[in-house]
Amino acid sequence: MKTPISPFPRSRTPTDDSDLVTMLASRPAETSLWANRKCLLICATVAIANMQYGLDSAAIGGLQAMPGFLKVFGYPDPSQAGGYGIDGTFQRLIGSLLTLGAFLSSLVAGVFAHYFGRRAALWSACLLNAVACIVQISATSKAAVYAGRLILGLANGFLVTFSNIYTAEASPAHLRAVMVALFSEWVNIGSIIGSAVTNKTKNFLTRSSFEIPLGTLFIVPTLLSLGLLFVPESPRYLLYRGDAVAARRALETLRGESLPPPELEVEWVEMVKGIEEEKRMAERIGALDMFKGTELRRTLLCYGVIATQTGAGSWFVISYATYFMIVAGLSVDEAFKFSLMNTVLGFIGVNFGMYLMRHVMGRRTILMTGAVVQGAAMLGLAVSATVAPGTFAARSCLIAFSAIYLFSYNAFVGDATYPTATELVSTRLRSWSVGSAISIGYLLAWLTSFFSPYFINPENLNWGAKYGYIWAGSNLACFVFFFLFLPETKGRTLEEIDELFNNRVSVREFKTYQTNIVNEALKDVQERNGKVDVGIAPVIEHVDHV
Repeated sequence: MKTPISPFPRSRTPTDDSDLVTMLASRPAETSLWANRKCLLICATVAIANMQYGLDSAAIGGLQAMPGFLKVFGYPDPSQAGGYGIDGTFQRLIGSLLTLGAFLSSLVAGVFAHYFGRRAALWSACLLNAVACIVQISATSKAAVYAGRLILGLANGFLVTFSNIYTAEASPAHLRAVMVALFSEWVNIGSIIGSAVTNKTKNFLTRSSFEIPLGTLFIVPTLLSLGLLFVPESPRYLLYRGDAVAARRALETLRGESLPPPELEVEWVEMVKGIEEEKRMAERIGALDMFKGTELRRTLLCYGVIATQTGAGSWFVISYATYFMIVAGLSVDEAFKFSLMNTVLGFIGVNFGMYLMRHVMGRRTILMTGAVVQGAAMLGLAVSATVAPGTFAARSCLIAFSAIYLFSYNAFVGDATYPTATELVSTRLRSWSVGSAISIGYLLAWLTSFFSPYFINPENLNWGAKYGYIWAGSNLACFVFFFLFLPETKGRTLEEIDELFNNRVSVREFKTYQTNIVNEALKDVQERNGKVDVGIAPVIEHVDHV
């Protein structure tokens, strides 16, 4: 039996109780981003890992339409807009191997995190990333491209999994959605940079046309490796490893001056109590624990939320948007310009969604809204291709509905899935649950990237935009899932969410259920100082229970 973790490490003296009463009664918790700027900067540094996905998606999506790339890895085809075609198998594999690699690395994330932590995982991913970039840039054969894509996928799996786990564990409850949603912010920044670079090199007929875009993939491992030198390890991970002193120090670094000492003391004790309760309920940590007792519900919800990223149709649109526009009749120049425009719209959508999550909507509402708008955009794409195929009106609808889709996806489902999925699962199993959920998401994405060319490629079914019918139905299924099964977690601390699931609170009662762990933490702090005045406990409240 492990020795319980002391809420008050020896290096720290509990705050005087009179200060606790006075400050909690007179000063509300700081809730602005500016007050939490130190934590925001740290989370933004870690979240830069996700820019790699945006850079790579833009680069690979663009390369498939570049004459310079197709001259080396494609074949001459005068009937195509750029004068070259691309083999369907090669097209499928350069997308699907990346996804396969990410699936494999996400699957083992739980084991790696249990022994080495979040920062070590991110550093390992940076190393793999650099290797993958070198292999792809120097490739002269399809086999080398395949190898580079697989290695990059292994790196991306760790980058996405551990950056989102870290930001979820490090951020304060009322800002968790914003800080975890930095995932989408960096993805879109990467997409804008990648799209701008590919747009500049698209007409080059030498190897530099694709070597320069691929060279941008060195940006993330370089910046992230340096940034991690100044980032503390996750306090919750350290607490689980039994290093209370380091965990307390990490929490103080993350919070900076955003909280007065009494409120920091309460947050710390709440964290300790929550983790001790989880340890009490399970003496061991393993993959099978995700499917036992109340953890089963949490795991399935996490899996479902991550799966809706693919269910929304995002992987299809992001991976094949440029190629899809060319197949629909746009010139190479037009397709690149509109893809860049859509990327910028996606970035605007991310910031719009972050504002909505912070000030207007809960997680559940924003996800349901996204499913409706995205489904309507996909339906519009399909209908226009059905009633007026090959016409100027159909191409205009393709441009318009693609723009609407990418704005709405980034504002709603793209923004909210990782904040929601990472907070649904327990701290002790987060790396296992989120890692395996992301691996399932990558598996679904792999299936999408592998089979999508069959639907849109003129050599196969040649559906074109009619493929949108499938994704309109898929978005409807996502809406039903959100409505029936997903509870509202906005404004709750991770320890409160643990309590809600342990008490088997229903979806409808999740939003209004009164938890006890914060008040118990406050009471513990007071008892440590020789006084108990439970009458001030209700002073602690969450401003974002909306």
